[in-house]
Amino acid sequence: MGTELTSDLPSERARHVLRILVEHYIREGQPVGSRTLSLTAGLDLSPATIRNVMADLEDLGFIAAPHTSAGRIPTAKGYRFFVDTLVRLQPMAEPDVIRLQGQLEDRFRGDAKAIASAASSALSALTSLAGVVTIPRQQKATLRHIEFLPLSGRRVLAILVVNDAEVQNRILDMDRDYTEEELRRAANYLNEQFTGRDLSEVRTRLRANLDGTREYMNRLMLDSIAGHAPKAGTESAGYVLSGETKLMNFQELSDVEKIRQLFEAFGEQREILTLLDRSVAAQGVQIFIGEESGYRILDDCTIVTAPYTVGDQIVGVLGVIGPTRMAYERVIPIVQVTARLLGAALNSDLNVGPDFGLRPDLNSGS
Repeated sequence: MGTELTSDLPSERARHVLRILVEHYIREGQPVGSRTLSLTAGLDLSPATIRNVMADLEDLGFIAAPHTSAGRIPTAKGYRFFVDTLVRLQPMAEPDVIRLQGQLEDRFRGDAKAIASAASSALSALTSLAGVVTIPRQQKATLRHIEFLPLSGRRVLAILVVNDAEVQNRILDMDRDYTEEELRRAANYLNEQFTGRDLSEVRTRLRANLDGTREYMNRLMLDSIAGHAPKAGTESAGYVLSGETKLMNFQELSDVEKIRQLFEAFGEQREILTLLDRSVAAQGVQIFIGEESGYRILDDCTIVTAPYTVGDQIVGVLGVIGPTRMAYERVIPIVQVTARLLGAALNSDLNVGPDFGLRPDLNSGS
């Protein structure tokens, strides 16, 4: 047995061997032997010396030997060390950044799901993995217009237009019948005083000025907006997934039963959403490798995520799902840049440059 590893971390030589092994396995998809490493590692080392280094790496759990091969492959621990310490990130090419920016800009005028779908498709196309984007949370609900219509049985229909074009209806059970003229006066008052204001602010101001309007107006207006102002930090409304069938192209995920269970998890969304919600409070890129996700069905997968923001508020998470054998050096910058560009699109600020090559914070998903 060699002596390259004197602690639970590899020496500089062993780190170099591990990096070359991981990169070769990611690229070729085949277990890597000592002779292959001796030819590609760029070190003046004999196969026998490299075998000793590999034996030490295996003892510490960074690599393992598949039962059908004399070569070695990275373990989840090996991938984690590679991602945290050894990976050499490749910034996105400027044409790809500009193209991605244009795709998001084209969908900016659409609804939240449309721009999430555009970002998800772009992630999948750029990485050849499954792209996932949570639908943006609405941190605020701004009143645009309100109307009241009389219904039978002392009921009133409140019709609210909030944010850009979202229509919300609410049936109010009142203590008496109201005339159309009363309802029109209440609606006119709300529209004149509060159009363009956040619903939570409207509610607060109405409660603070109960003496300033007639009792029936207070009841109508307060009841119509009760419960409509969304709360920050609530769970995602769902996500858009693109390119999941591309996962079938990877040998590690080609088992029929395994891919069926994975697709079922995608369809149910609950477990994936829970995992994505763990990234909401994270700073920078989050990477869940294998068992770090906490879900058995994802043990052979890696999920790379990043939050995206509107103003200074995180409103969603995006990322990719693929096998643990993914091209981390390409995927991580793509996820990071897409998160920034999506946030810029949602902020109506697409004038961002293509220089997104800085190394992100790489946080363990554990």
